[in-house]
Amino acid sequence: MSVKTNHHRPCTQTILENIIKERILILDGAMGTMIQRHKLTEAEFRGERFKDWASDLKGNNDLLTLTQPAIIADIHRQYLHAGADIIETNTFNSTSMSLSDYKMDDLAYELNFEGAKLAKAVCDEFSSSEKPRFVAGTLGPTSKTASLSPDVNDPGFRNTSFDLLVIGYTAAINGLIDGGSDILMVETIFDTLNAKAALFAIDQVFDTRNMRLPIIISGTITDASGRTLSGQTTEAFYNALRHAKPLAIGLNCALGPDMLRPYLQEISRIASFPISVHANAGLPNAFGEYDLGAEDMAEQMAEWAQAGFLNIVGGCCGTTPEHIRAIVDAVAKIQPRQAPVLDTFMRLSGLEACNLKLGEALFVNVGERTNVTGSAKFKRLIKEGNFNDAIAVAREQVDNGAQIIDINMDEGMLDSKAAMVKFLNLIAAEPDIARVPIMLDSSKWDILEAGLKCVQGKPIVNSISLKEGEANFIAQAKLLKRYGAAAVVMAFDEAGQADTFARKTDICARAYKVLTELVDFPPEDIIFDPNIFAIATGIDEHANYAVDFINAAVWIRKNLPHAQISGGVSNVSFSFRGNNLVREAIHAVFLYHAIKAGLSMGIVNAGQLALYEDIPKELRDAVEDVVLNRELISDAPFENATEQLLGLAQKYYGQGNAIAKTEDLSWRELPVTERLSYALVKGIDAYILEDTENARLTFARPIEVIEGPLMTGMNTVGDLFGDGKMFLPQVVKSARVMKKAVAYLIPYIEEEKLKSGQVHKSNGKILMATVKGDVHDIGKNIVAVVLQCNNFEVVDMGVMVPTQDIINKALEEKVDIIGLSGLITPSLEEMVGVAKEMKRLNLKLPLMIGGATTSLSHTAVKIDPQYDHTVVYVKDASRAVGVAQSLISPELRDNYAATIKQEYAKRREMYLSRQNTAPSLKFIDACANRQLLNFDHIKKPNQLGVQTLDIPLDILKGTIDWTPFFSSWELHGKYPKILDDKVVGEHARKLFEDAKIMLDNIINEKWLMAKAVIGIFPASNAGESTILFNPDDLKHEQTPLAHLHHLRQQAIKPSGKPNRSLADFIGEDDFIGAFACTAGIGIEPHIARFEADHDDYNAILLKALADRLAESCAEYVHKLVRTQIWGYANAENLSNDELIQEAYQGIRPAPGYPACPEHTEKATLWALLNPNQIGMEITSHFAMMPQSSVSGWYIAHPQAAYFGLGKINKDQVQDYAKRKDWDLQTAEKWLAPALAYEPVE
Repeated sequence: MSVKTNHHRPCTQTILENIIKERILILDGAMGTMIQRHKLTEAEFRGERFKDWASDLKGNNDLLTLTQPAIIADIHRQYLHAGADIIETNTFNSTSMSLSDYKMDDLAYELNFEGAKLAKAVCDEFSSSEKPRFVAGTLGPTSKTASLSPDVNDPGFRNTSFDLLVIGYTAAINGLIDGGSDILMVETIFDTLNAKAALFAIDQVFDTRNMRLPIIISGTITDASGRTLSGQTTEAFYNALRHAKPLAIGLNCALGPDMLRPYLQEISRIASFPISVHANAGLPNAFGEYDLGAEDMAEQMAEWAQAGFLNIVGGCCGTTPEHIRAIVDAVAKIQPRQAPVLDTFMRLSGLEACNLKLGEALFVNVGERTNVTGSAKFKRLIKEGNFNDAIAVAREQVDNGAQIIDINMDEGMLDSKAAMVKFLNLIAAEPDIARVPIMLDSSKWDILEAGLKCVQGKPIVNSISLKEGEANFIAQAKLLKRYGAAAVVMAFDEAGQADTFARKTDICARAYKVLTELVDFPPEDIIFDPNIFAIATGIDEHANYAVDFINAAVWIRKNLPHAQISGGVSNVSFSFRGNNLVREAIHAVFLYHAIKAGLSMGIVNAGQLALYEDIPKELRDAVEDVVLNRELISDAPFENATEQLLGLAQKYYGQGNAIAKTEDLSWRELPVTERLSYALVKGIDAYILEDTENARLTFARPIEVIEGPLMTGMNTVGDLFGDGKMFLPQVVKSARVMKKAVAYLIPYIEEEKLKSGQVHKSNGKILMATVKGDVHDIGKNIVAVVLQCNNFEVVDMGVMVPTQDIINKALEEKVDIIGLSGLITPSLEEMVGVAKEMKRLNLKLPLMIGGATTSLSHTAVKIDPQYDHTVVYVKDASRAVGVAQSLISPELRDNYAATIKQEYAKRREMYLSRQNTAPSLKFIDACANRQLLNFDHIKKPNQLGVQTLDIPLDILKGTIDWTPFFSSWELHGKYPKILDDKVVGEHARKLFEDAKIMLDNIINEKWLMAKAVIGIFPASNAGESTILFNPDDLKHEQTPLAHLHHLRQQAIKPSGKPNRSLADFIGEDDFIGAFACTAGIGIEPHIARFEADHDDYNAILLKALADRLAESCAEYVHKLVRTQIWGYANAENLSNDELIQEAYQGIRPAPGYPACPEHTEKATLWALLNPNQIGMEITSHFAMMPQSSVSGWYIAHPQAAYFGLGKINKDQVQDYAKRKDWDLQTAEKWLAPALAYEPVE
């Protein structure tokens, strides 16, 4: 085959890019659907040329380009008449891989050439300068899968390979280009590795021909799981293929528009390229036909366009020229999607996305145990061919927290390439492993390349270097760019490995320049490894190795933008192999300093990372002397730090009563039905299974036990609670008893149901969920218990539940009400999103809103207008039952709904009228009225920098603030007076007794751990922001460490009163602290144990106590900072009551609270402190995990005080957006609760 000269318009890409900015481009519809209308026979498929072909050819639609060209041309014409800007060639299956099913492999080039030539000829009939038309040369997914085994019994088997796919796609690509295609479209991607092979081949052909065409990439989400057939999420798919820099990327086929929408929305959110979509006309019916009509589909496409999702839109299976014509009309006047401006950062993927944003992403653990050079066990397993157990090693690494796994098969007695391929193919079939990205590790290029051909996500290659010269380095980098891989770049050149600071920085700078300027390699895909070498070897030249690495990390972060820094951490301790405790100590100390310097990822044993603070102080100090190469004091018994550690290493080589109470058991003499009711009302579960079984034997049917004595007891509970004669802790205990009884009866009821078909009827079914990004659930769980006590069936979806999952589950379960909960302010926006989506889908279910951050005003003003049906704010659990009954009762619901709508409309009107008239200052004037303070006596902290703390729980017990604890149980009153309250005192005392018993168990049996990480930094006021500097940068000469952005009150103040901001409390030469602490580590197994025992009472009690311990922990650590670590109040001597009343100097404002209500500042706090090292994380919406956690800032000025921000105007929001480098819409989203105006959508 000869490669023909390219004869296409050289500016197609530019023309298309310009059109896409102006309007939504129209793609054609289905080719196969239109061909089926002709009902062609076998003979008509064959034509004269293939009449004697050995295989059946009916169904080989692509062959019709040769045998029935007039039909294919007419179909193209119909789509162009309908208004299509782009028509696809009839070449979906015209690769040698797919054609082999018909034994027509050799026709691949011809079919693609003729298919493109035919489409181009028809296209030219319609094209004009005012409306140019384009041909997209289609490359289908083939009938093979490079990532999946077709044999369920052999997960490592593949029926094709990357190389075979590249060969097959290359012939097709050449044919499409020679035939006249304007665009190449890789579509219906169900296996991303196949698509990577197609894109590899495209780039290779472009280089050979010295030309380029625009590329469109289109993936297929195969079902409601939201993943491709090969298991990738939408974002993982995008991350794996974005290296191709397509004209557009998007989705097609498999799902109808309704099911495809959430995944289109997701790719629209994350993609920096235009979005293309061509959906099916619904899902096929029982006869394989598509039922979604043209007008209905066009209506959905118009909604997508209005939502800002579309740049290119067309149709896939089941669509026709009628569909395309209707879509043309529907989107004609709608502006195309504007691609978001996204930050530059590394985007990796396995089956799931792994995004590493410098300054926000925390230290990334790269699991090292799947490396034959670093793990004797793994090497033995691979050499023995025991791949099953080797897979278990990988799984253990991921389970222990590895976000990436490093795989290395470099061993002299292995066929390393074959072992690498086999292992990668096997773990691809293990979703719990394959979800994380792969780091391919080898010193041999052929093994690295073999690995790249097996990985469908975006991997990292470890490594390339300048060792063999610049030409080889460039060639390998170009190939990695073509494969779409990130690269570890070793500090290694022609002269050898870099072992000094100067050599490390020189080589990294040279490599960065070559990669970014000569190869156009994305800087965010570069990971520098400046070489971690062994220290404490006894050789003087090695003493500064760790220091040089740490200093090089600082330099790289400052001078080589967007590059990550990595290293093999275990190398640093190699001289102590065999002494694991000392090695772990060296790793922990080294990481502590290297991460602060800029190390962003490291190859580690994810299951054996010690905490810096957990190391015995004697050992830690000795290790620190070695790592930092510090000189010992003059009278030290050792000559140097290495000898000191060697001497110490030998030392570490190889290394409750309950009060019995008299129990009144007289009620045990009652009949069994009365015993059950008594147990429910009193919350006694000790005898419930015994009594339930006795009752089951007494009644004719097991359901009668529930409908009789159990419901009698629960009705009594409900009445007492409703009348204020019973309180929440008792209700939760009663629910525990009820749940245990029902759980015991369910098997008997199910057995009877199978026989009779009769079903127990509840008051109604309610779905409850804490919205996406929020992890708080105590309030939701309490409401669920109260509703269940009143015979409502509750479907509890837990925490962090996405909108689409809530709606899908509500429809699946046929619920009567949806209940949403949230504690953090970003949850308010999520709730608005749920309401909008419910309206878009024309749902009519009532929506209940609750949670600490919600309010009647927000529900009325923000949520209710977004939904045409009932939205009700529920203040607390005591009101939930009444609201639910009113929403479900046929007699009450219509009037109740109308009343609520009217009430909310009136409240909305009042709110908006106040908004428009509330006096406020211009932002510039508010800034001028700042609080003026004296900063002449700033106390320099005793200790600067970051440190972690382990806090014994018994210390925290005595400083618990109990008042919020009782409030969480809806027992209102101040501790300790509440214990003697005439109304709730008895119930409060019982709850308090239970709490103290559990608290003792928590402490004595070590159920929970309390940990904190704090940091104190030099700081300087910069107008409305605060600049933070490195701990050693007291003169503020280095690059700032971070910026904190504050907000200022804008309400008009009485004369002499300032408009406050936290910025007012920071001077030009000052300090600021940050902290994060938790008392929730270890809580999960205990919660699971209680829930498995249907014990909501103790589950909620434990969570409530963990919350109190977390707050006590924050109070304790703050005192430690005031009196010792910072020491600005070292003479402080306050009682616990005075601490609770905050009678001390200084404040600790928390992001998300009144003075600083904007939550994303937590990302800065996380980047400063890395709270992940103590087991804390933040969600996408900045909720903290574990739930019982606290974080914030330390401000020391004597006049610093807490205040509420109040409402702010657009001029301040615009200023804040500029400081945060946001657009206005993003700022308005995160500041929504504080806005004094309604944003324009």
